[in-house]
Amino acid sequence: GGLGQLGTGLAKVLRQKYGKNNVIMSDILKPSKEVVESGPYIFADILDFKCLQEMVVNNRIDWIIHFSALLSAVGEQNVPLAIRVNIEGLHNVMELAKQYRLRIFVPSTIGAFGPESPRNPTPNLCIQRPKTIYGVSKVHGELLGEYYYHKFGLDFRCLRFPGVISSDTNPGGGTTDYAVQIFHDALKTRQFQCYLKPDTRLPMMYITDALRSLCEFMALPPEALKQRTYNVTAMSFTPEEIVKSVQRHVPDLQVSYAPDSRQQIADSWPQVFDDSEARAEWNWKPQYDIDGMVDIMVEALRPKYKN
Repeated sequence: GGLGQLGTGLAKVLRQKYGKNNVIMSDILKPSKEVVESGPYIFADILDFKCLQEMVVNNRIDWIIHFSALLSAVGEQNVPLAIRVNIEGLHNVMELAKQYRLRIFVPSTIGAFGPESPRNPTPNLCIQRPKTIYGVSKVHGELLGEYYYHKFGLDFRCLRFPGVISSDTNPGGGTTDYAVQIFHDALKTRQFQCYLKPDTRLPMMYITDALRSLCEFMALPPEALKQRTYNVTAMSFTPEEIVKSVQRHVPDLQVSYAPDSRQQIADSWPQVFDDSEARAEWNWKPQYDIDGMVDIMVEALRPKYKN
């Protein structure tokens, strides 16, 4: 799933660190000219195990970073496809990593928690009863990865990400995507309709922090990890709060609220994410707060909407 929100940015960061040809992007989509010129790109369908084996053998792969997934809101609209991609696809990459002794990273999410979980704050270890197929598939991934670690010694690693905010890809069907959409609408039309209530608090993170947490986490020697799955976050805010922050740059921004089916999803998710274990055990520390993130997003997107 290398062409999604996290994959494109991560490839850039990893290539700077490990060399352009040592990081291979893969997806089922036709890549843009920019992607092709940035370094190796190959077709990989996570539902085709033989295709994955060829990829690993022919390119002498030793790490897999597995981003392929249908996100929360999209997954609810097509449950059978979400099961195939999020669960069968995961089974394939786990089996692949076991067979070829690969280090494997699978992201999880605030969506792996449910209404019975403590929501403010949500600790690393607590009850998880998610109410979306996306969340269910992510809990399955966390548990399976931990099982493969204990049973087969697989170097499985997982970070639970909050909503990730970035300027270089379009919103991908998640429940926290309003926090990306607002920038496009504010700069384009000065009008924003939010599909969540104004006081819906959710954990968030600017993409630079998300990618840095992943890189720092992947580079740790296996013995440095006390557990396989960690919460990471940077901030928590409501639509009302991000509107206020964006209005520092776009004072005439007008906002209306029309909660839809995503409100129900958000109401079952953590409001504040406790990532104290990642901070204590491997020194995780975010750099961007809400205003810092908003400043950088507006700066990045303003040229795109200059009339």
